[in-house]
Amino acid sequence: MTRYAIYFMQQWVGDHPEEWYATRVEPSRAVVREMEEAGVLVFAGGLVEDMAEAFSADGTSGEMVVTDGPYTEVTEYLGGITIIEVETIQEAREWAAKVAEGCGWPQEVRVIK
Repeated sequence: MTRYAIYFMQQWVGDHPEEWYATRVEPSRAVVREMEEAGVLVFAGGLVEDMAEAFSADGTSGEMVVTDGPYTEVTEYLGGITIIEVETIQEAREWAAKVAEGCGWPQEVRVIK
């Protein structure tokens, strides 16, 4: 079995009226329920958009340093992530497509080693 990360950058969501976002909740939750029922879901969750709540940790200098805010200034940041465990890459592709359809925006998929 291989684990895959299915994720999106918040900026991929695009600009939509508030009502549109409300229409994405149930389809997204339905895909998560389907993953649970199929026994492939490891974890799924969205991330808080407020980067003021982010912090960074660095121990590469031999000393632990924790800093408020993201590690670097970026134009895109992670919006949500789903971890699945499946037998084949084809299964991962199918689940990623269902997540994208449920959310209403694109997803990227990478193997977790």
